[in-house]
Amino acid sequence: MTQHPVLYSFRRCPYAMRARLALAAAEQTCELREVVLSRKPDELRQVSAKATVPVLVDINGQVVEESFDIMLWALHRHDPMKWLPGDGAMAGALQWVRRCDGEFKHQLDRYKYPSRFDIGDRCEPRQLASSFLADLNQHLGQSPCLTGGHWGMVDAALAPFVRQFAHTDSGWFASQSWPELQAWLSAFEASDLFKSIMTHHAPWHAGQQKILLFT
Repeated sequence: MTQHPVLYSFRRCPYAMRARLALAAAEQTCELREVVLSRKPDELRQVSAKATVPVLVDINGQVVEESFDIMLWALHRHDPMKWLPGDGAMAGALQWVRRCDGEFKHQLDRYKYPSRFDIGDRCEPRQLASSFLADLNQHLGQSPCLTGGHWGMVDAALAPFVRQFAHTDSGWFASQSWPELQAWLSAFEASDLFKSIMTHHAPWHAGQQKILLFT
């Protein structure tokens, strides 16, 4: 048992970002263990067979291995900002997350890393991914956030992935007719919450002084 939950994370990973966003919103203090993906610590491999970030180990030793499950773990314990969707809205919320983590992430990887997938022209995955972004833009034209009038769990779950797409070719993204989506992303990147989860930390090693987040 430990005094605080332990979070294995990687600063730039969008899955890890969404987990840190929810932990910050839940005011959940945790011990950060920043991971270098090319040199994963044995401690991470011991608690998680998949050994990919994020992984959270709570004070009782329970392991939560999926980023969205970490979000739910945190927000069901404390949700002062009312991030969890209201009654009847969870099904729609989960649909956005499934589309992001499924069809959109599939094309995002091929757009961002075409050589990894032996793709000569990344225009095709960009175009396929754009249908999801167009849907987001249309939805945000009707509501300032994805599940209502204020920022919430679904916004935090999707924003790191939209950000990764946008920064792959920022000029192209800015040229698209997605004003609501672009404003939504800009507000996210300018927020104190986003800045609070993007602090640089050295890679973790056994025996070092603990780094506590969201104290």
